[in-house]
Amino acid sequence: MIISLLVAMDEGRGIGKDNHLPWHLSADLKRFKALTMGHHMIMGRKTFDSIGRVLPGRETIIVTRNPDYRIEAINNQARQIYILHSIDDAIIFADEAGENEVFIIGGGKIFEQTLPLASRIYLTRVLTRLDCDTYFPEFNPGQWEILDEAYIPADENNEYDSIYQFLSRK
Repeated sequence: MIISLLVAMDEGRGIGKDNHLPWHLSADLKRFKALTMGHHMIMGRKTFDSIGRVLPGRETIIVTRNPDYRIEAINNQARQIYILHSIDDAIIFADEAGENEVFIIGGGKIFEQTLPLASRIYLTRVLTRLDCDTYFPEFNPGQWEILDEAYIPADENNEYDSIYQFLSRK
């Protein structure tokens, strides 16, 4: 199974502020949906809370250290949410469910734990520096090959210029 990180970060590696994205990029949200549709997504509890709902067409795995954490049925979609207590358990769960590519979607601590395991990064570089309190971990660009790249200019639906990159571990 392929382990992929899916992240948008600013020029300072910032990915969030107060449990929210610090930008609005409609094109990036569409890319996120297209990439993750039909797949398992692994995220931390705070990331799930920031999304605030089940994303249709995908299986949600929440990783939390809290053994008492529960999700009540959200529009009868609780069956699409799985709560596990370690990254290893989450990856094994997705693999045993027949997943071919699992997407790690945050937050900072989850990215830190999974970066060494990942073979792909779908990266959106937001071409600005914003006030953030959550960051993507530092990584060695020499260990990654850019397989695809596209520039997306700012417009009425995309607050900042951005660059989409598809990276593969060398």
